[in-house]
Amino acid sequence: MILPVYTYGQPVLREKTHDIDADYPGIKQLIADMFETMYQAEGIGLAAPQIGRSIRLLVIDTDALKKSYPECRKFKRVMINPEIVEKSDKTIVQEEGCLSFPGIHEKVERAARIRVRYLNEDFVAQEEILENFAARVVQHEYEHLDGEMLIDHISPIRKQLNKGKLNSIIKGATSCAYQIKPVKK
Repeated sequence: MILPVYTYGQPVLREKTHDIDADYPGIKQLIADMFETMYQAEGIGLAAPQIGRSIRLLVIDTDALKKSYPECRKFKRVMINPEIVEKSDKTIVQEEGCLSFPGIHEKVERAARIRVRYLNEDFVAQEEILENFAARVVQHEYEHLDGEMLIDHISPIRKQLNKGKLNSIIKGATSCAYQIKPVKK
């Protein structure tokens, strides 16, 4: 089932999320719905707060980017209760977008390499080292779990330049190809 994507201004996007276990109600269906929602919105990652759930769950599928970013080949993950345990000092600045910020793309500095621990969809512990764009996507989605967003990484002048777009997002007056849940409609 395709779910509405919560957009900038929704309080759940600023909440700190909580861990879940295998007894979380409907977890398998929720994961399937998150992937379906992400694909329909033509996204490559989606965190639970973006569909109104304050839990530590994210889904990623970057395979569509494999030609430009070889590390994204077959990079499809479900990450439950993820924890980034290490970040490299080396960083990369690159443009990002976010389904919760339709129409906004900004350059963001992120660690080039991370080590992440998480539970997969079967609640089996995983740990992996990710680099470059795969690391970027995980960091972006992971931040949603701590109530952080793309807008938190841009300068005050860039925020000011995006003020009109941000206000349109809050009011639900922004156009996008997927279903959204703005603050006001």
